[in-house]
Amino acid sequence: MSEAATEAFVTHRNLLFTVAYEMLGSAADAEDVLQETWLRWAGVDLDEVRDRRAYLVRITTRQALTRLRTLGRRKESYVGSWLPEPLLTTPDVAEDVELAESVSMAMLLVLETLTPTERAVFVLREVFDLDYAEIAEAVGKTQPAVRQIAHRARSHVAARRPRERVSPAETQDALKAFQGAVETGDLQRLLDILAPDVVLVGDGGGIVQAVLEPVVGAADVAALLSRTGRFGGGRTMVPAQVNGYPALISRVDGEIDTVLALRVDGGLITGVYAVRNPEKLSRMEQETGLSR
Repeated sequence: MSEAATEAFVTHRNLLFTVAYEMLGSAADAEDVLQETWLRWAGVDLDEVRDRRAYLVRITTRQALTRLRTLGRRKESYVGSWLPEPLLTTPDVAEDVELAESVSMAMLLVLETLTPTERAVFVLREVFDLDYAEIAEAVGKTQPAVRQIAHRARSHVAARRPRERVSPAETQDALKAFQGAVETGDLQRLLDILAPDVVLVGDGGGIVQAVLEPVVGAADVAALLSRTGRFGGGRTMVPAQVNGYPALISRVDGEIDTVLALRVDGGLITGVYAVRNPEKLSRMEQETGLSR
């Protein structure tokens, strides 16, 4: 591969990873997509490429779409609930409010409800601000079709995303109260900060114990957390930046056991996402760079 091709790939690597991750919700699969993108990029005649960034995004999108359809079949046989793979993110991700929202656990779960093509179009248009011509090239559709898909995807996401954009500071406040209540097993304090229709989702992947079905309602979620949250015996819980927002990392004897991310809406916690599958916790020891 030429030096120019290598330089272009390295320059845009964080961007390409972010595109793939937002489409897949899996860092491991996003890395595989980047490997495939690299191999295809190696065979491209750069003299024929007008916009290297757009070309690389196009390759990445196509590879991610193929991978997303395979991933869909894997999820059908997944034990229990499936949650996105959490990322320990750099401070600059939180500073870019739109990027942070787009990679948040809450938004990635909303994106899971789109079709693969809708997800690709939404991500490329709403997060990365590609024009319709570039998106049409990437997903193999006409521009009018892409405009229709984008409109449909926007409406679908708008109906399911948090009603108002929540700042990391608001999430931090809720997280602090949540941590204090969980660590002491204080049922009443938990009830005070949980929305009546709060949902707790656990992901153990069939490898470690986790709730197999979502737990719905403040009373049931608070009862579960107050039973399982009391700390001792080598267990610690520390705040961290996960997917652009404040979250909690629970360790047992120094090893990461659970990543807890929250969805906050109207000052109350509406979603608790507990990732326990050890195969999804490998990127929590070092920060991952994301960009758009």
